[in-house]
Amino acid sequence: MKLVIDSSDIQKIKELNELLTVAGVTTNPTIITKSGRPSEDVINDLIDILSPDQLIFIQVVKTDFEGIMEEAKYINSLREKNMVVKIPVTHEGLKAIKECKKLGIKTLATAIYTANQGFMAALNGADYLAPYVNRMENFGDGIGQVCDLLDMLRLNNLPTEVIAASFKNTRQVHELFKAGIQSVTVPVDVAFNLIDHPATESAVETFSKDWEKAYGRNSLA
Repeated sequence: MKLVIDSSDIQKIKELNELLTVAGVTTNPTIITKSGRPSEDVINDLIDILSPDQLIFIQVVKTDFEGIMEEAKYINSLREKNMVVKIPVTHEGLKAIKECKKLGIKTLATAIYTANQGFMAALNGADYLAPYVNRMENFGDGIGQVCDLLDMLRLNNLPTEVIAASFKNTRQVHELFKAGIQSVTVPVDVAFNLIDHPATESAVETFSKDWEKAYGRNSLA
């Protein structure tokens, strides 16, 4: 199982990268614009702070086939390996995913709202799929749709990896952990909520107080 961070906040990404086993970082046009920084600076910083073995996912902005392919080739050229092009599953996007497969450009099919959309993208050669869990929940059973997609890929022996996205809370992540999801990409706040609990801090504080009271120091030796 891979944990990916869905953010363009370089400082928070650094912090989580030191704290957890992070497989990579996903971005999209909205996430990058929220940084308030030039897009080139954000992308270059991600390349600088992540190791060559960590994945970076950058989304195309253009929406026509030729434009998508132009940007896909550019994104692919930014890094020797583990640079993945995010392409929405529009008609033009699906055509581009198919073409990228021929050219050896790694792609993540994004803006997926149904299991069928994801499955079609996988048939076109997408390396990764990003179903929008929380947004799918607004239309029905988002968790169920992702589980269906996992089953469809498995039953048809397709190697495409699902990186579930668009999480608003840890319950959604937990449900997909239980379902055997291959990867999740979570925003910074959800990532911290997966590991933080006030009772843990309280327990550590109690341990320290008891030890210091008994031995007059706050260290083992």
